[in-house]
Amino acid sequence: MTHLLHLDASGRSNSFSRRLGSAFVADWRATHPDGVYTYRDLVADPVRPIDEDRVHLATQSSVNGVRDIATMDKVAAGTPELARSWAATRPLVEQLLAADVLLLGAPMYNFTVPAALKAWIDRVTLPWLPLKGKSAVVLSARGGAYGPGTPREQFDFQEPYLRAYFSVLGLDDVEFVHAELTHATVMPFLTQFRDQHDASHAAALAAAHTLATRAPAETPS
Repeated sequence: MTHLLHLDASGRSNSFSRRLGSAFVADWRATHPDGVYTYRDLVADPVRPIDEDRVHLATQSSVNGVRDIATMDKVAAGTPELARSWAATRPLVEQLLAADVLLLGAPMYNFTVPAALKAWIDRVTLPWLPLKGKSAVVLSARGGAYGPGTPREQFDFQEPYLRAYFSVLGLDDVEFVHAELTHATVMPFLTQFRDQHDASHAAALAAAHTLATRAPAETPS
């Protein structure tokens, strides 16, 4: 049974990344009728940013050679501060570890990922977090164009950051789907690029459909 964990991080309720995510989930559920679907809106239900106690929790994780949740439970019981921090972190870690596929609705904000997603990453990530064998799909929307050969390609700190993050944790099966030039739908000075946006959006929907409808046997577990 395949488990999909879906996280949305756009500040807009009707954003392109959310629409791509809705299309993906509809296709995924049709292809995986027995699959498990878990959803969290990181804007409506935000994750608490890390603080000194959460940093100390990560340090103690490394010092004590933690490799699993059970051992982390014992280490976190050492002080009330660690226990409180672990209580806020543990459910997110469990949720991530239970998933086979991670679906991120992650628009580009100021050349990188939204703060809501970064807060989740900072909270859930521990040195021992094992993600090998899982897969991830990132559904991205960008106001401009940042693909290969574009003038702003060098300003893309979104995809390289997420690829590096997942790779360090052993998750190398990451697919990116970008809908670009979304500002062409609202910004008068970008209307000349509306056709390029429409083509990019259509291609993103098609790519999301292809990824969502992979046969269950093809989905990494």
